[in-house]
Amino acid sequence: MKNNKQIILLLFCITCFVLKLHAQSQKVEAVGFTVSDMDKAVNFYTSVLSFEKISDDEFSGADYEKLENVFGLHIRVVRMKLGDEIIELTDYLTSGGLPVPVDAQSNDLSFQHIAIVVSDMDKAYQQLRKYNVEHVSTAPQTLPLTNKAAAGIKAFYFHDPDKHNLELIFFPEGKGNPKWQVDKSKLFLGIDHTAIGVLSTERSLNFYRNILGLELKGESFNFGTEQEHLNNVEGASLHISGLRASDGPGLEFLEYLKPGPGLAYPSSAKSHDIIVWQTTLTVKDLVKLTTILKEKNYSFVSKEIVELEGKAGVKRKAVIVKDPDGHQILLQQIFNIEKELK
Repeated sequence: MKNNKQIILLLFCITCFVLKLHAQSQKVEAVGFTVSDMDKAVNFYTSVLSFEKISDDEFSGADYEKLENVFGLHIRVVRMKLGDEIIELTDYLTSGGLPVPVDAQSNDLSFQHIAIVVSDMDKAYQQLRKYNVEHVSTAPQTLPLTNKAAAGIKAFYFHDPDKHNLELIFFPEGKGNPKWQVDKSKLFLGIDHTAIGVLSTERSLNFYRNILGLELKGESFNFGTEQEHLNNVEGASLHISGLRASDGPGLEFLEYLKPGPGLAYPSSAKSHDIIVWQTTLTVKDLVKLTTILKEKNYSFVSKEIVELEGKAGVKRKAVIVKDPDGHQILLQQIFNIEKELK
């Protein structure tokens, strides 16, 4: 029996080594979503949540049409920063997409949010109340001692002007990334992770861990009145898994064990729809990774890999793929033109 356990442990270690050796993912570069009114969205994120606008650009042309699979697009893209993390807002100026459904729930498979870390939950909540933000949670919730992995963490769900889901999260000492304990001079500190609704944890792990190369960092099973009122889903019981690339915010799976998953991700959703989020992942070898994903029959948004010119001698190749539940992942490989010419 002892030998069998040793063999299993050895095989597990070999598997972990192989996954790291071939890991494609280098960084979660940004978490983005479509907005209906860029000026209104920028005002909300700067005024209410202290994000800083770091770029404001417009794009059009065949390559962007192929990438997003939206004909005749002209987009305005604003990148905003909080701490070390970046969000990317996209406004489709030539084609208004569909709004978030009025009956959307936290256990729908289209669910996605960013978790904004705060140094003081009470003060952050009062800041939201000052601007009359729309609640999802009934009020900030403190996760109980019975949940050892998350005990003492405070959280609150709310909506931005387009009804995108956002979360405030407070980590007590000993919980979360140690960097959130370093400097608490500001109220809003950065983005810890983006969370997505999943039908099956194992199916999603096969995509994000086994193929894309993100590393599973931890799991928990959350239930009880605090979790129910956080998600505003009666009887909510979740299997939560946290993954990370070598850099950038984490990615979190939310599998609802009870009452089960809500609505499926609309198969007709297009990039210009407000419901669509787009997580950008920088990878080592885009062509190789795209080939693997196609061999495994994953669905792509993009018609083909496109090459996009950037600033300061940088270009990138990019393609958008859907995960098993329909969430969009923009895979990009960065090239330094000046280095290539030397």
